[in-house]
Amino acid sequence: MISAVLPTYNRAPLAFVAGEGSWLTAEDGSRYLDLGAGIAVNALGHANPALVEVISAQAAKLWHVSNLYRIPEQERLAEKLVEATFADTVFFTNSGTEAAELSIKMVRKYWSEKGQPDRIEILCFEGAFHGRSTGAIAAAGSEKMTKGYGPLMPGFRQLPFGDHEALRAAISEKTAAVMLEPVQGEGGIRVLPDVCLKGLRDACDAVGALLVFDEVQCGMGRTGRLFAHEWAGIEPDIMMVAKGIGGGFPLGAVLAKKAAAAAMTAGTHGSTYGGNPLGCAVGAKVMEIVADPAFLAEVNRKAALFRQKLEGLVAAHPQVFEEVRGAGLMLGLKCRAPNADLVKAAYGQHLLTVPAADNVVRLLPALNIPDEDIAEAVARLDRAAGTLDADAA
Repeated sequence: MISAVLPTYNRAPLAFVAGEGSWLTAEDGSRYLDLGAGIAVNALGHANPALVEVISAQAAKLWHVSNLYRIPEQERLAEKLVEATFADTVFFTNSGTEAAELSIKMVRKYWSEKGQPDRIEILCFEGAFHGRSTGAIAAAGSEKMTKGYGPLMPGFRQLPFGDHEALRAAISEKTAAVMLEPVQGEGGIRVLPDVCLKGLRDACDAVGALLVFDEVQCGMGRTGRLFAHEWAGIEPDIMMVAKGIGGGFPLGAVLAKKAAAAAMTAGTHGSTYGGNPLGCAVGAKVMEIVADPAFLAEVNRKAALFRQKLEGLVAAHPQVFEEVRGAGLMLGLKCRAPNADLVKAAYGQHLLTVPAADNVVRLLPALNIPDEDIAEAVARLDRAAGTLDADAA
């Protein structure tokens, strides 16, 4: 027999019925401190009062009309995003995967309209994660993502992460675009240094290629700037966004400069649900809160506090941890012990974390997590690591 829910997930034996701030309540009434935030989705915590108020008000008025008509809520959110970023225009999706698909289409359409339809190669990086559609897995290229799904969409080439020489050898006037996450999430919280991002911008400009950023996980204030690439002082041509932009409501977007998006005319792309009034009303409120410089300053302060405490944790458990990595409140604990063991031990302390590649445990709390919850989280991680120390003794 097969379960009613397709068994594609390796789920923890936990189910939650309520949440508030950085805390979740399980079916048995026990409370868990959440350092996963729905994999960087609940940027403002669970049941945030401001978002509850907005979605309740919108739900009482209008949920869905489709993109056959103007959607004022969509227009307002697009204007907020354009005002706050490099972008001239925005297309709304329901997820990061859909944003990745449109980004790929936009690159291909750009070159087709320029009379170079064969210029399709997009350079990507090992360890990347851009979603689970056929195009997105072809971009990532790893066997884990692609096995059993061939033949894959052509036009992608994976380069070693952080290998400047490999990039210089690969990029040419036949390159359509370079696509990457400024901070790899699933790949193990690997930060691409600012100098590398600047180098990528220069390399793309030298051959006329487009630069595409995937900020689905590292965007929306997660690193202490509205978007992670801002730290490097450069701009992409196209950027995919999702997760935190909806604060828990399914919402994604592709942001683009006018030149990169010019070929996407009426009929070239669409979405039934994308940019619906509910999602965009919530997204506009999230933007109002997260884009505030005072809010971002608090993210940076909390991030410094959290990282300082985590460095002490790593020093206290050298058999369990190797290092702290990441940026802002997108942090990772590189483990010496199996990361799955730490995740399980944390469950025992009623603490939720997220595993990643490279034997890393991700820590992705709500951006407004209180200082006392940061201290409590590190105390619980300390106890969890202590159980692994004891097992190793």
